[in-house]
Amino acid sequence: MTTPISEQTETEIQAAAFRRLVAHLQEHTEVQNIDLMNLAGFCRNCLSKWYRAEAAERGIDIPDPEARERIYGMPYEDWKARYQTGPKQ
Repeated sequence: MTTPISEQTETEIQAAAFRRLVAHLQEHTEVQNIDLMNLAGFCRNCLSKWYRAEAAERGIDIPDPEARERIYGMPYEDWKARYQTGPKQ
């Protein structure tokens, strides 16, 4: 049995889940984008591109660096310098 949910409530639930996913990825900087890509087929950069695309659908132009900062929680270059590691051997 499915609990009926209004479209507005569904959108709010989806937005909250997205925010939790982004917060989780920001907290778990040890998880590298390549690992995400290999396991899940998407990474932080994909999320930033999807974010930009959805904004564009609504007539809002968000530059790539700004979209990445929203996902990474800091400028992308800073994140790379702090947390990105080389290939695992």
